[in-house]
Amino acid sequence: MDLLVDLSGPGDRATRIYQHLLDGIASGRLPPGERLPATRAMAQELGVARGTVSTAYDRLVAEGYLESRVGAGTFVSREVGSVLPASVPAGEVQPLRMWDTLPAAVPDAPSLDYDLSVAGPDTRLFPFAVWRRLVSSTLRPALQEQPVYDGSGHPQLQREIARQLRLSRSVITDGADVLLTNGAQQALDLICRVLLAPGDTVAIEDPGYTAALRLYASHGAVVRGVPVDDEGLVVDALPDDARLVYVTPSHQFPTGAVMSLRRRTALLDWAASHDALIVEDDYDSEFRYGARALAPLQSLDRCGRVAYVGSFSKVLMPMLRIGYLVAPRSLQPALRAAKMLSDWQGDTVTQGAMARFLAEGLLAAHIRRATRVYAGRREVLLHALSELEDVLITYPSSAGLHVCTRLRDQRRSDRKLVAALANEGVGVEPLSPRYVEQPAIQGLALGLRHTDEERIPEAVRRIGVAVRGR
Repeated sequence: MDLLVDLSGPGDRATRIYQHLLDGIASGRLPPGERLPATRAMAQELGVARGTVSTAYDRLVAEGYLESRVGAGTFVSREVGSVLPASVPAGEVQPLRMWDTLPAAVPDAPSLDYDLSVAGPDTRLFPFAVWRRLVSSTLRPALQEQPVYDGSGHPQLQREIARQLRLSRSVITDGADVLLTNGAQQALDLICRVLLAPGDTVAIEDPGYTAALRLYASHGAVVRGVPVDDEGLVVDALPDDARLVYVTPSHQFPTGAVMSLRRRTALLDWAASHDALIVEDDYDSEFRYGARALAPLQSLDRCGRVAYVGSFSKVLMPMLRIGYLVAPRSLQPALRAAKMLSDWQGDTVTQGAMARFLAEGLLAAHIRRATRVYAGRREVLLHALSELEDVLITYPSSAGLHVCTRLRDQRRSDRKLVAALANEGVGVEPLSPRYVEQPAIQGLALGLRHTDEERIPEAVRRIGVAVRGR
């Protein structure tokens, strides 16, 4: 082991070596059981006499910090924890209080025999061989695009995303409007950086996406939960002082409700009259089952009040951290500057591969294939849940990768039920932790990610046994 020892400062050299090693042990940089260099090797490295190093080692051995093993060397003592001070040094820098009081995260459901967790797409469906080819071709110098980046990201991918959004979602945009981000979460963070001051009010759906709630709270915002019904966010319940409204109108998370055209128009009117920004998170609307999608809020916006957010993490695989943000042009310069400050232009190799993925029509083909798989799972899941109508109410939904239910007996705890199901090998998520201010409804969210069609009936049967208590 190479060990850096600073011999500068007061005291003789043996004392300096002793003090440096003691500090390393006390701080944990030299953990119990760590082997130290031989005295001869350290002496040569430091340019001192071997006896100088031996003096420091002997003192640490005598005090119980080191132990010498014949024929093996000198090691940090296994018993060192009993001789170190247990108290935390005074005067350490502390984080802002808000980081101690953030709303609790909703824990991921454990991966069990029957995994119905709500955790994005099934990575087994991702075309890894094709992706390797695209990444490899992007890395070839002769094929690399060498643009001057302004923080927005890879220009070709910007253009391809704009084209995709215009055709598939009627989003009004061109490539210059698309800001590439490290997933949708970074897009939300950038909006906070350029729009929110501590104490500003943010309105979110209640129940809603907990990761967004925690992000807004981390910026010092006052987060208010606004109720959701069958038509989506209840616009009449919005707080008048909201600076930002976060919504998932195409497939409300977690209930699955689709915001009606009447509500969309009302929300746009409200934002214009209250000088507020709407953040539209279109997180998994690519997967639809029969019903035609309504136009996004962004395509209806005529006043520059909507920031449209999406992510390939929710469509292809979670580890593929490419998101995008189409914001009003009044915010774009500030957003690009904030992006440059945080991570420059991002991973341009991955972005270049994704540009080719879109240009070759591979995303559309993947969505078609994956939708057929998810539609099959969803049909089996809904049929199995129909056998539990006496104990569970299934929320209607026509898109996305999960189904939401509520318990008919609201005296039951969904958290305890989820824990009991985990003991039976079934992974699901509770609904109640998604609530902010509204009275929490006890229910279960069931995902389509991992459990294949033939295994779903048994998983739902076990859910029924647990809910019925027998």
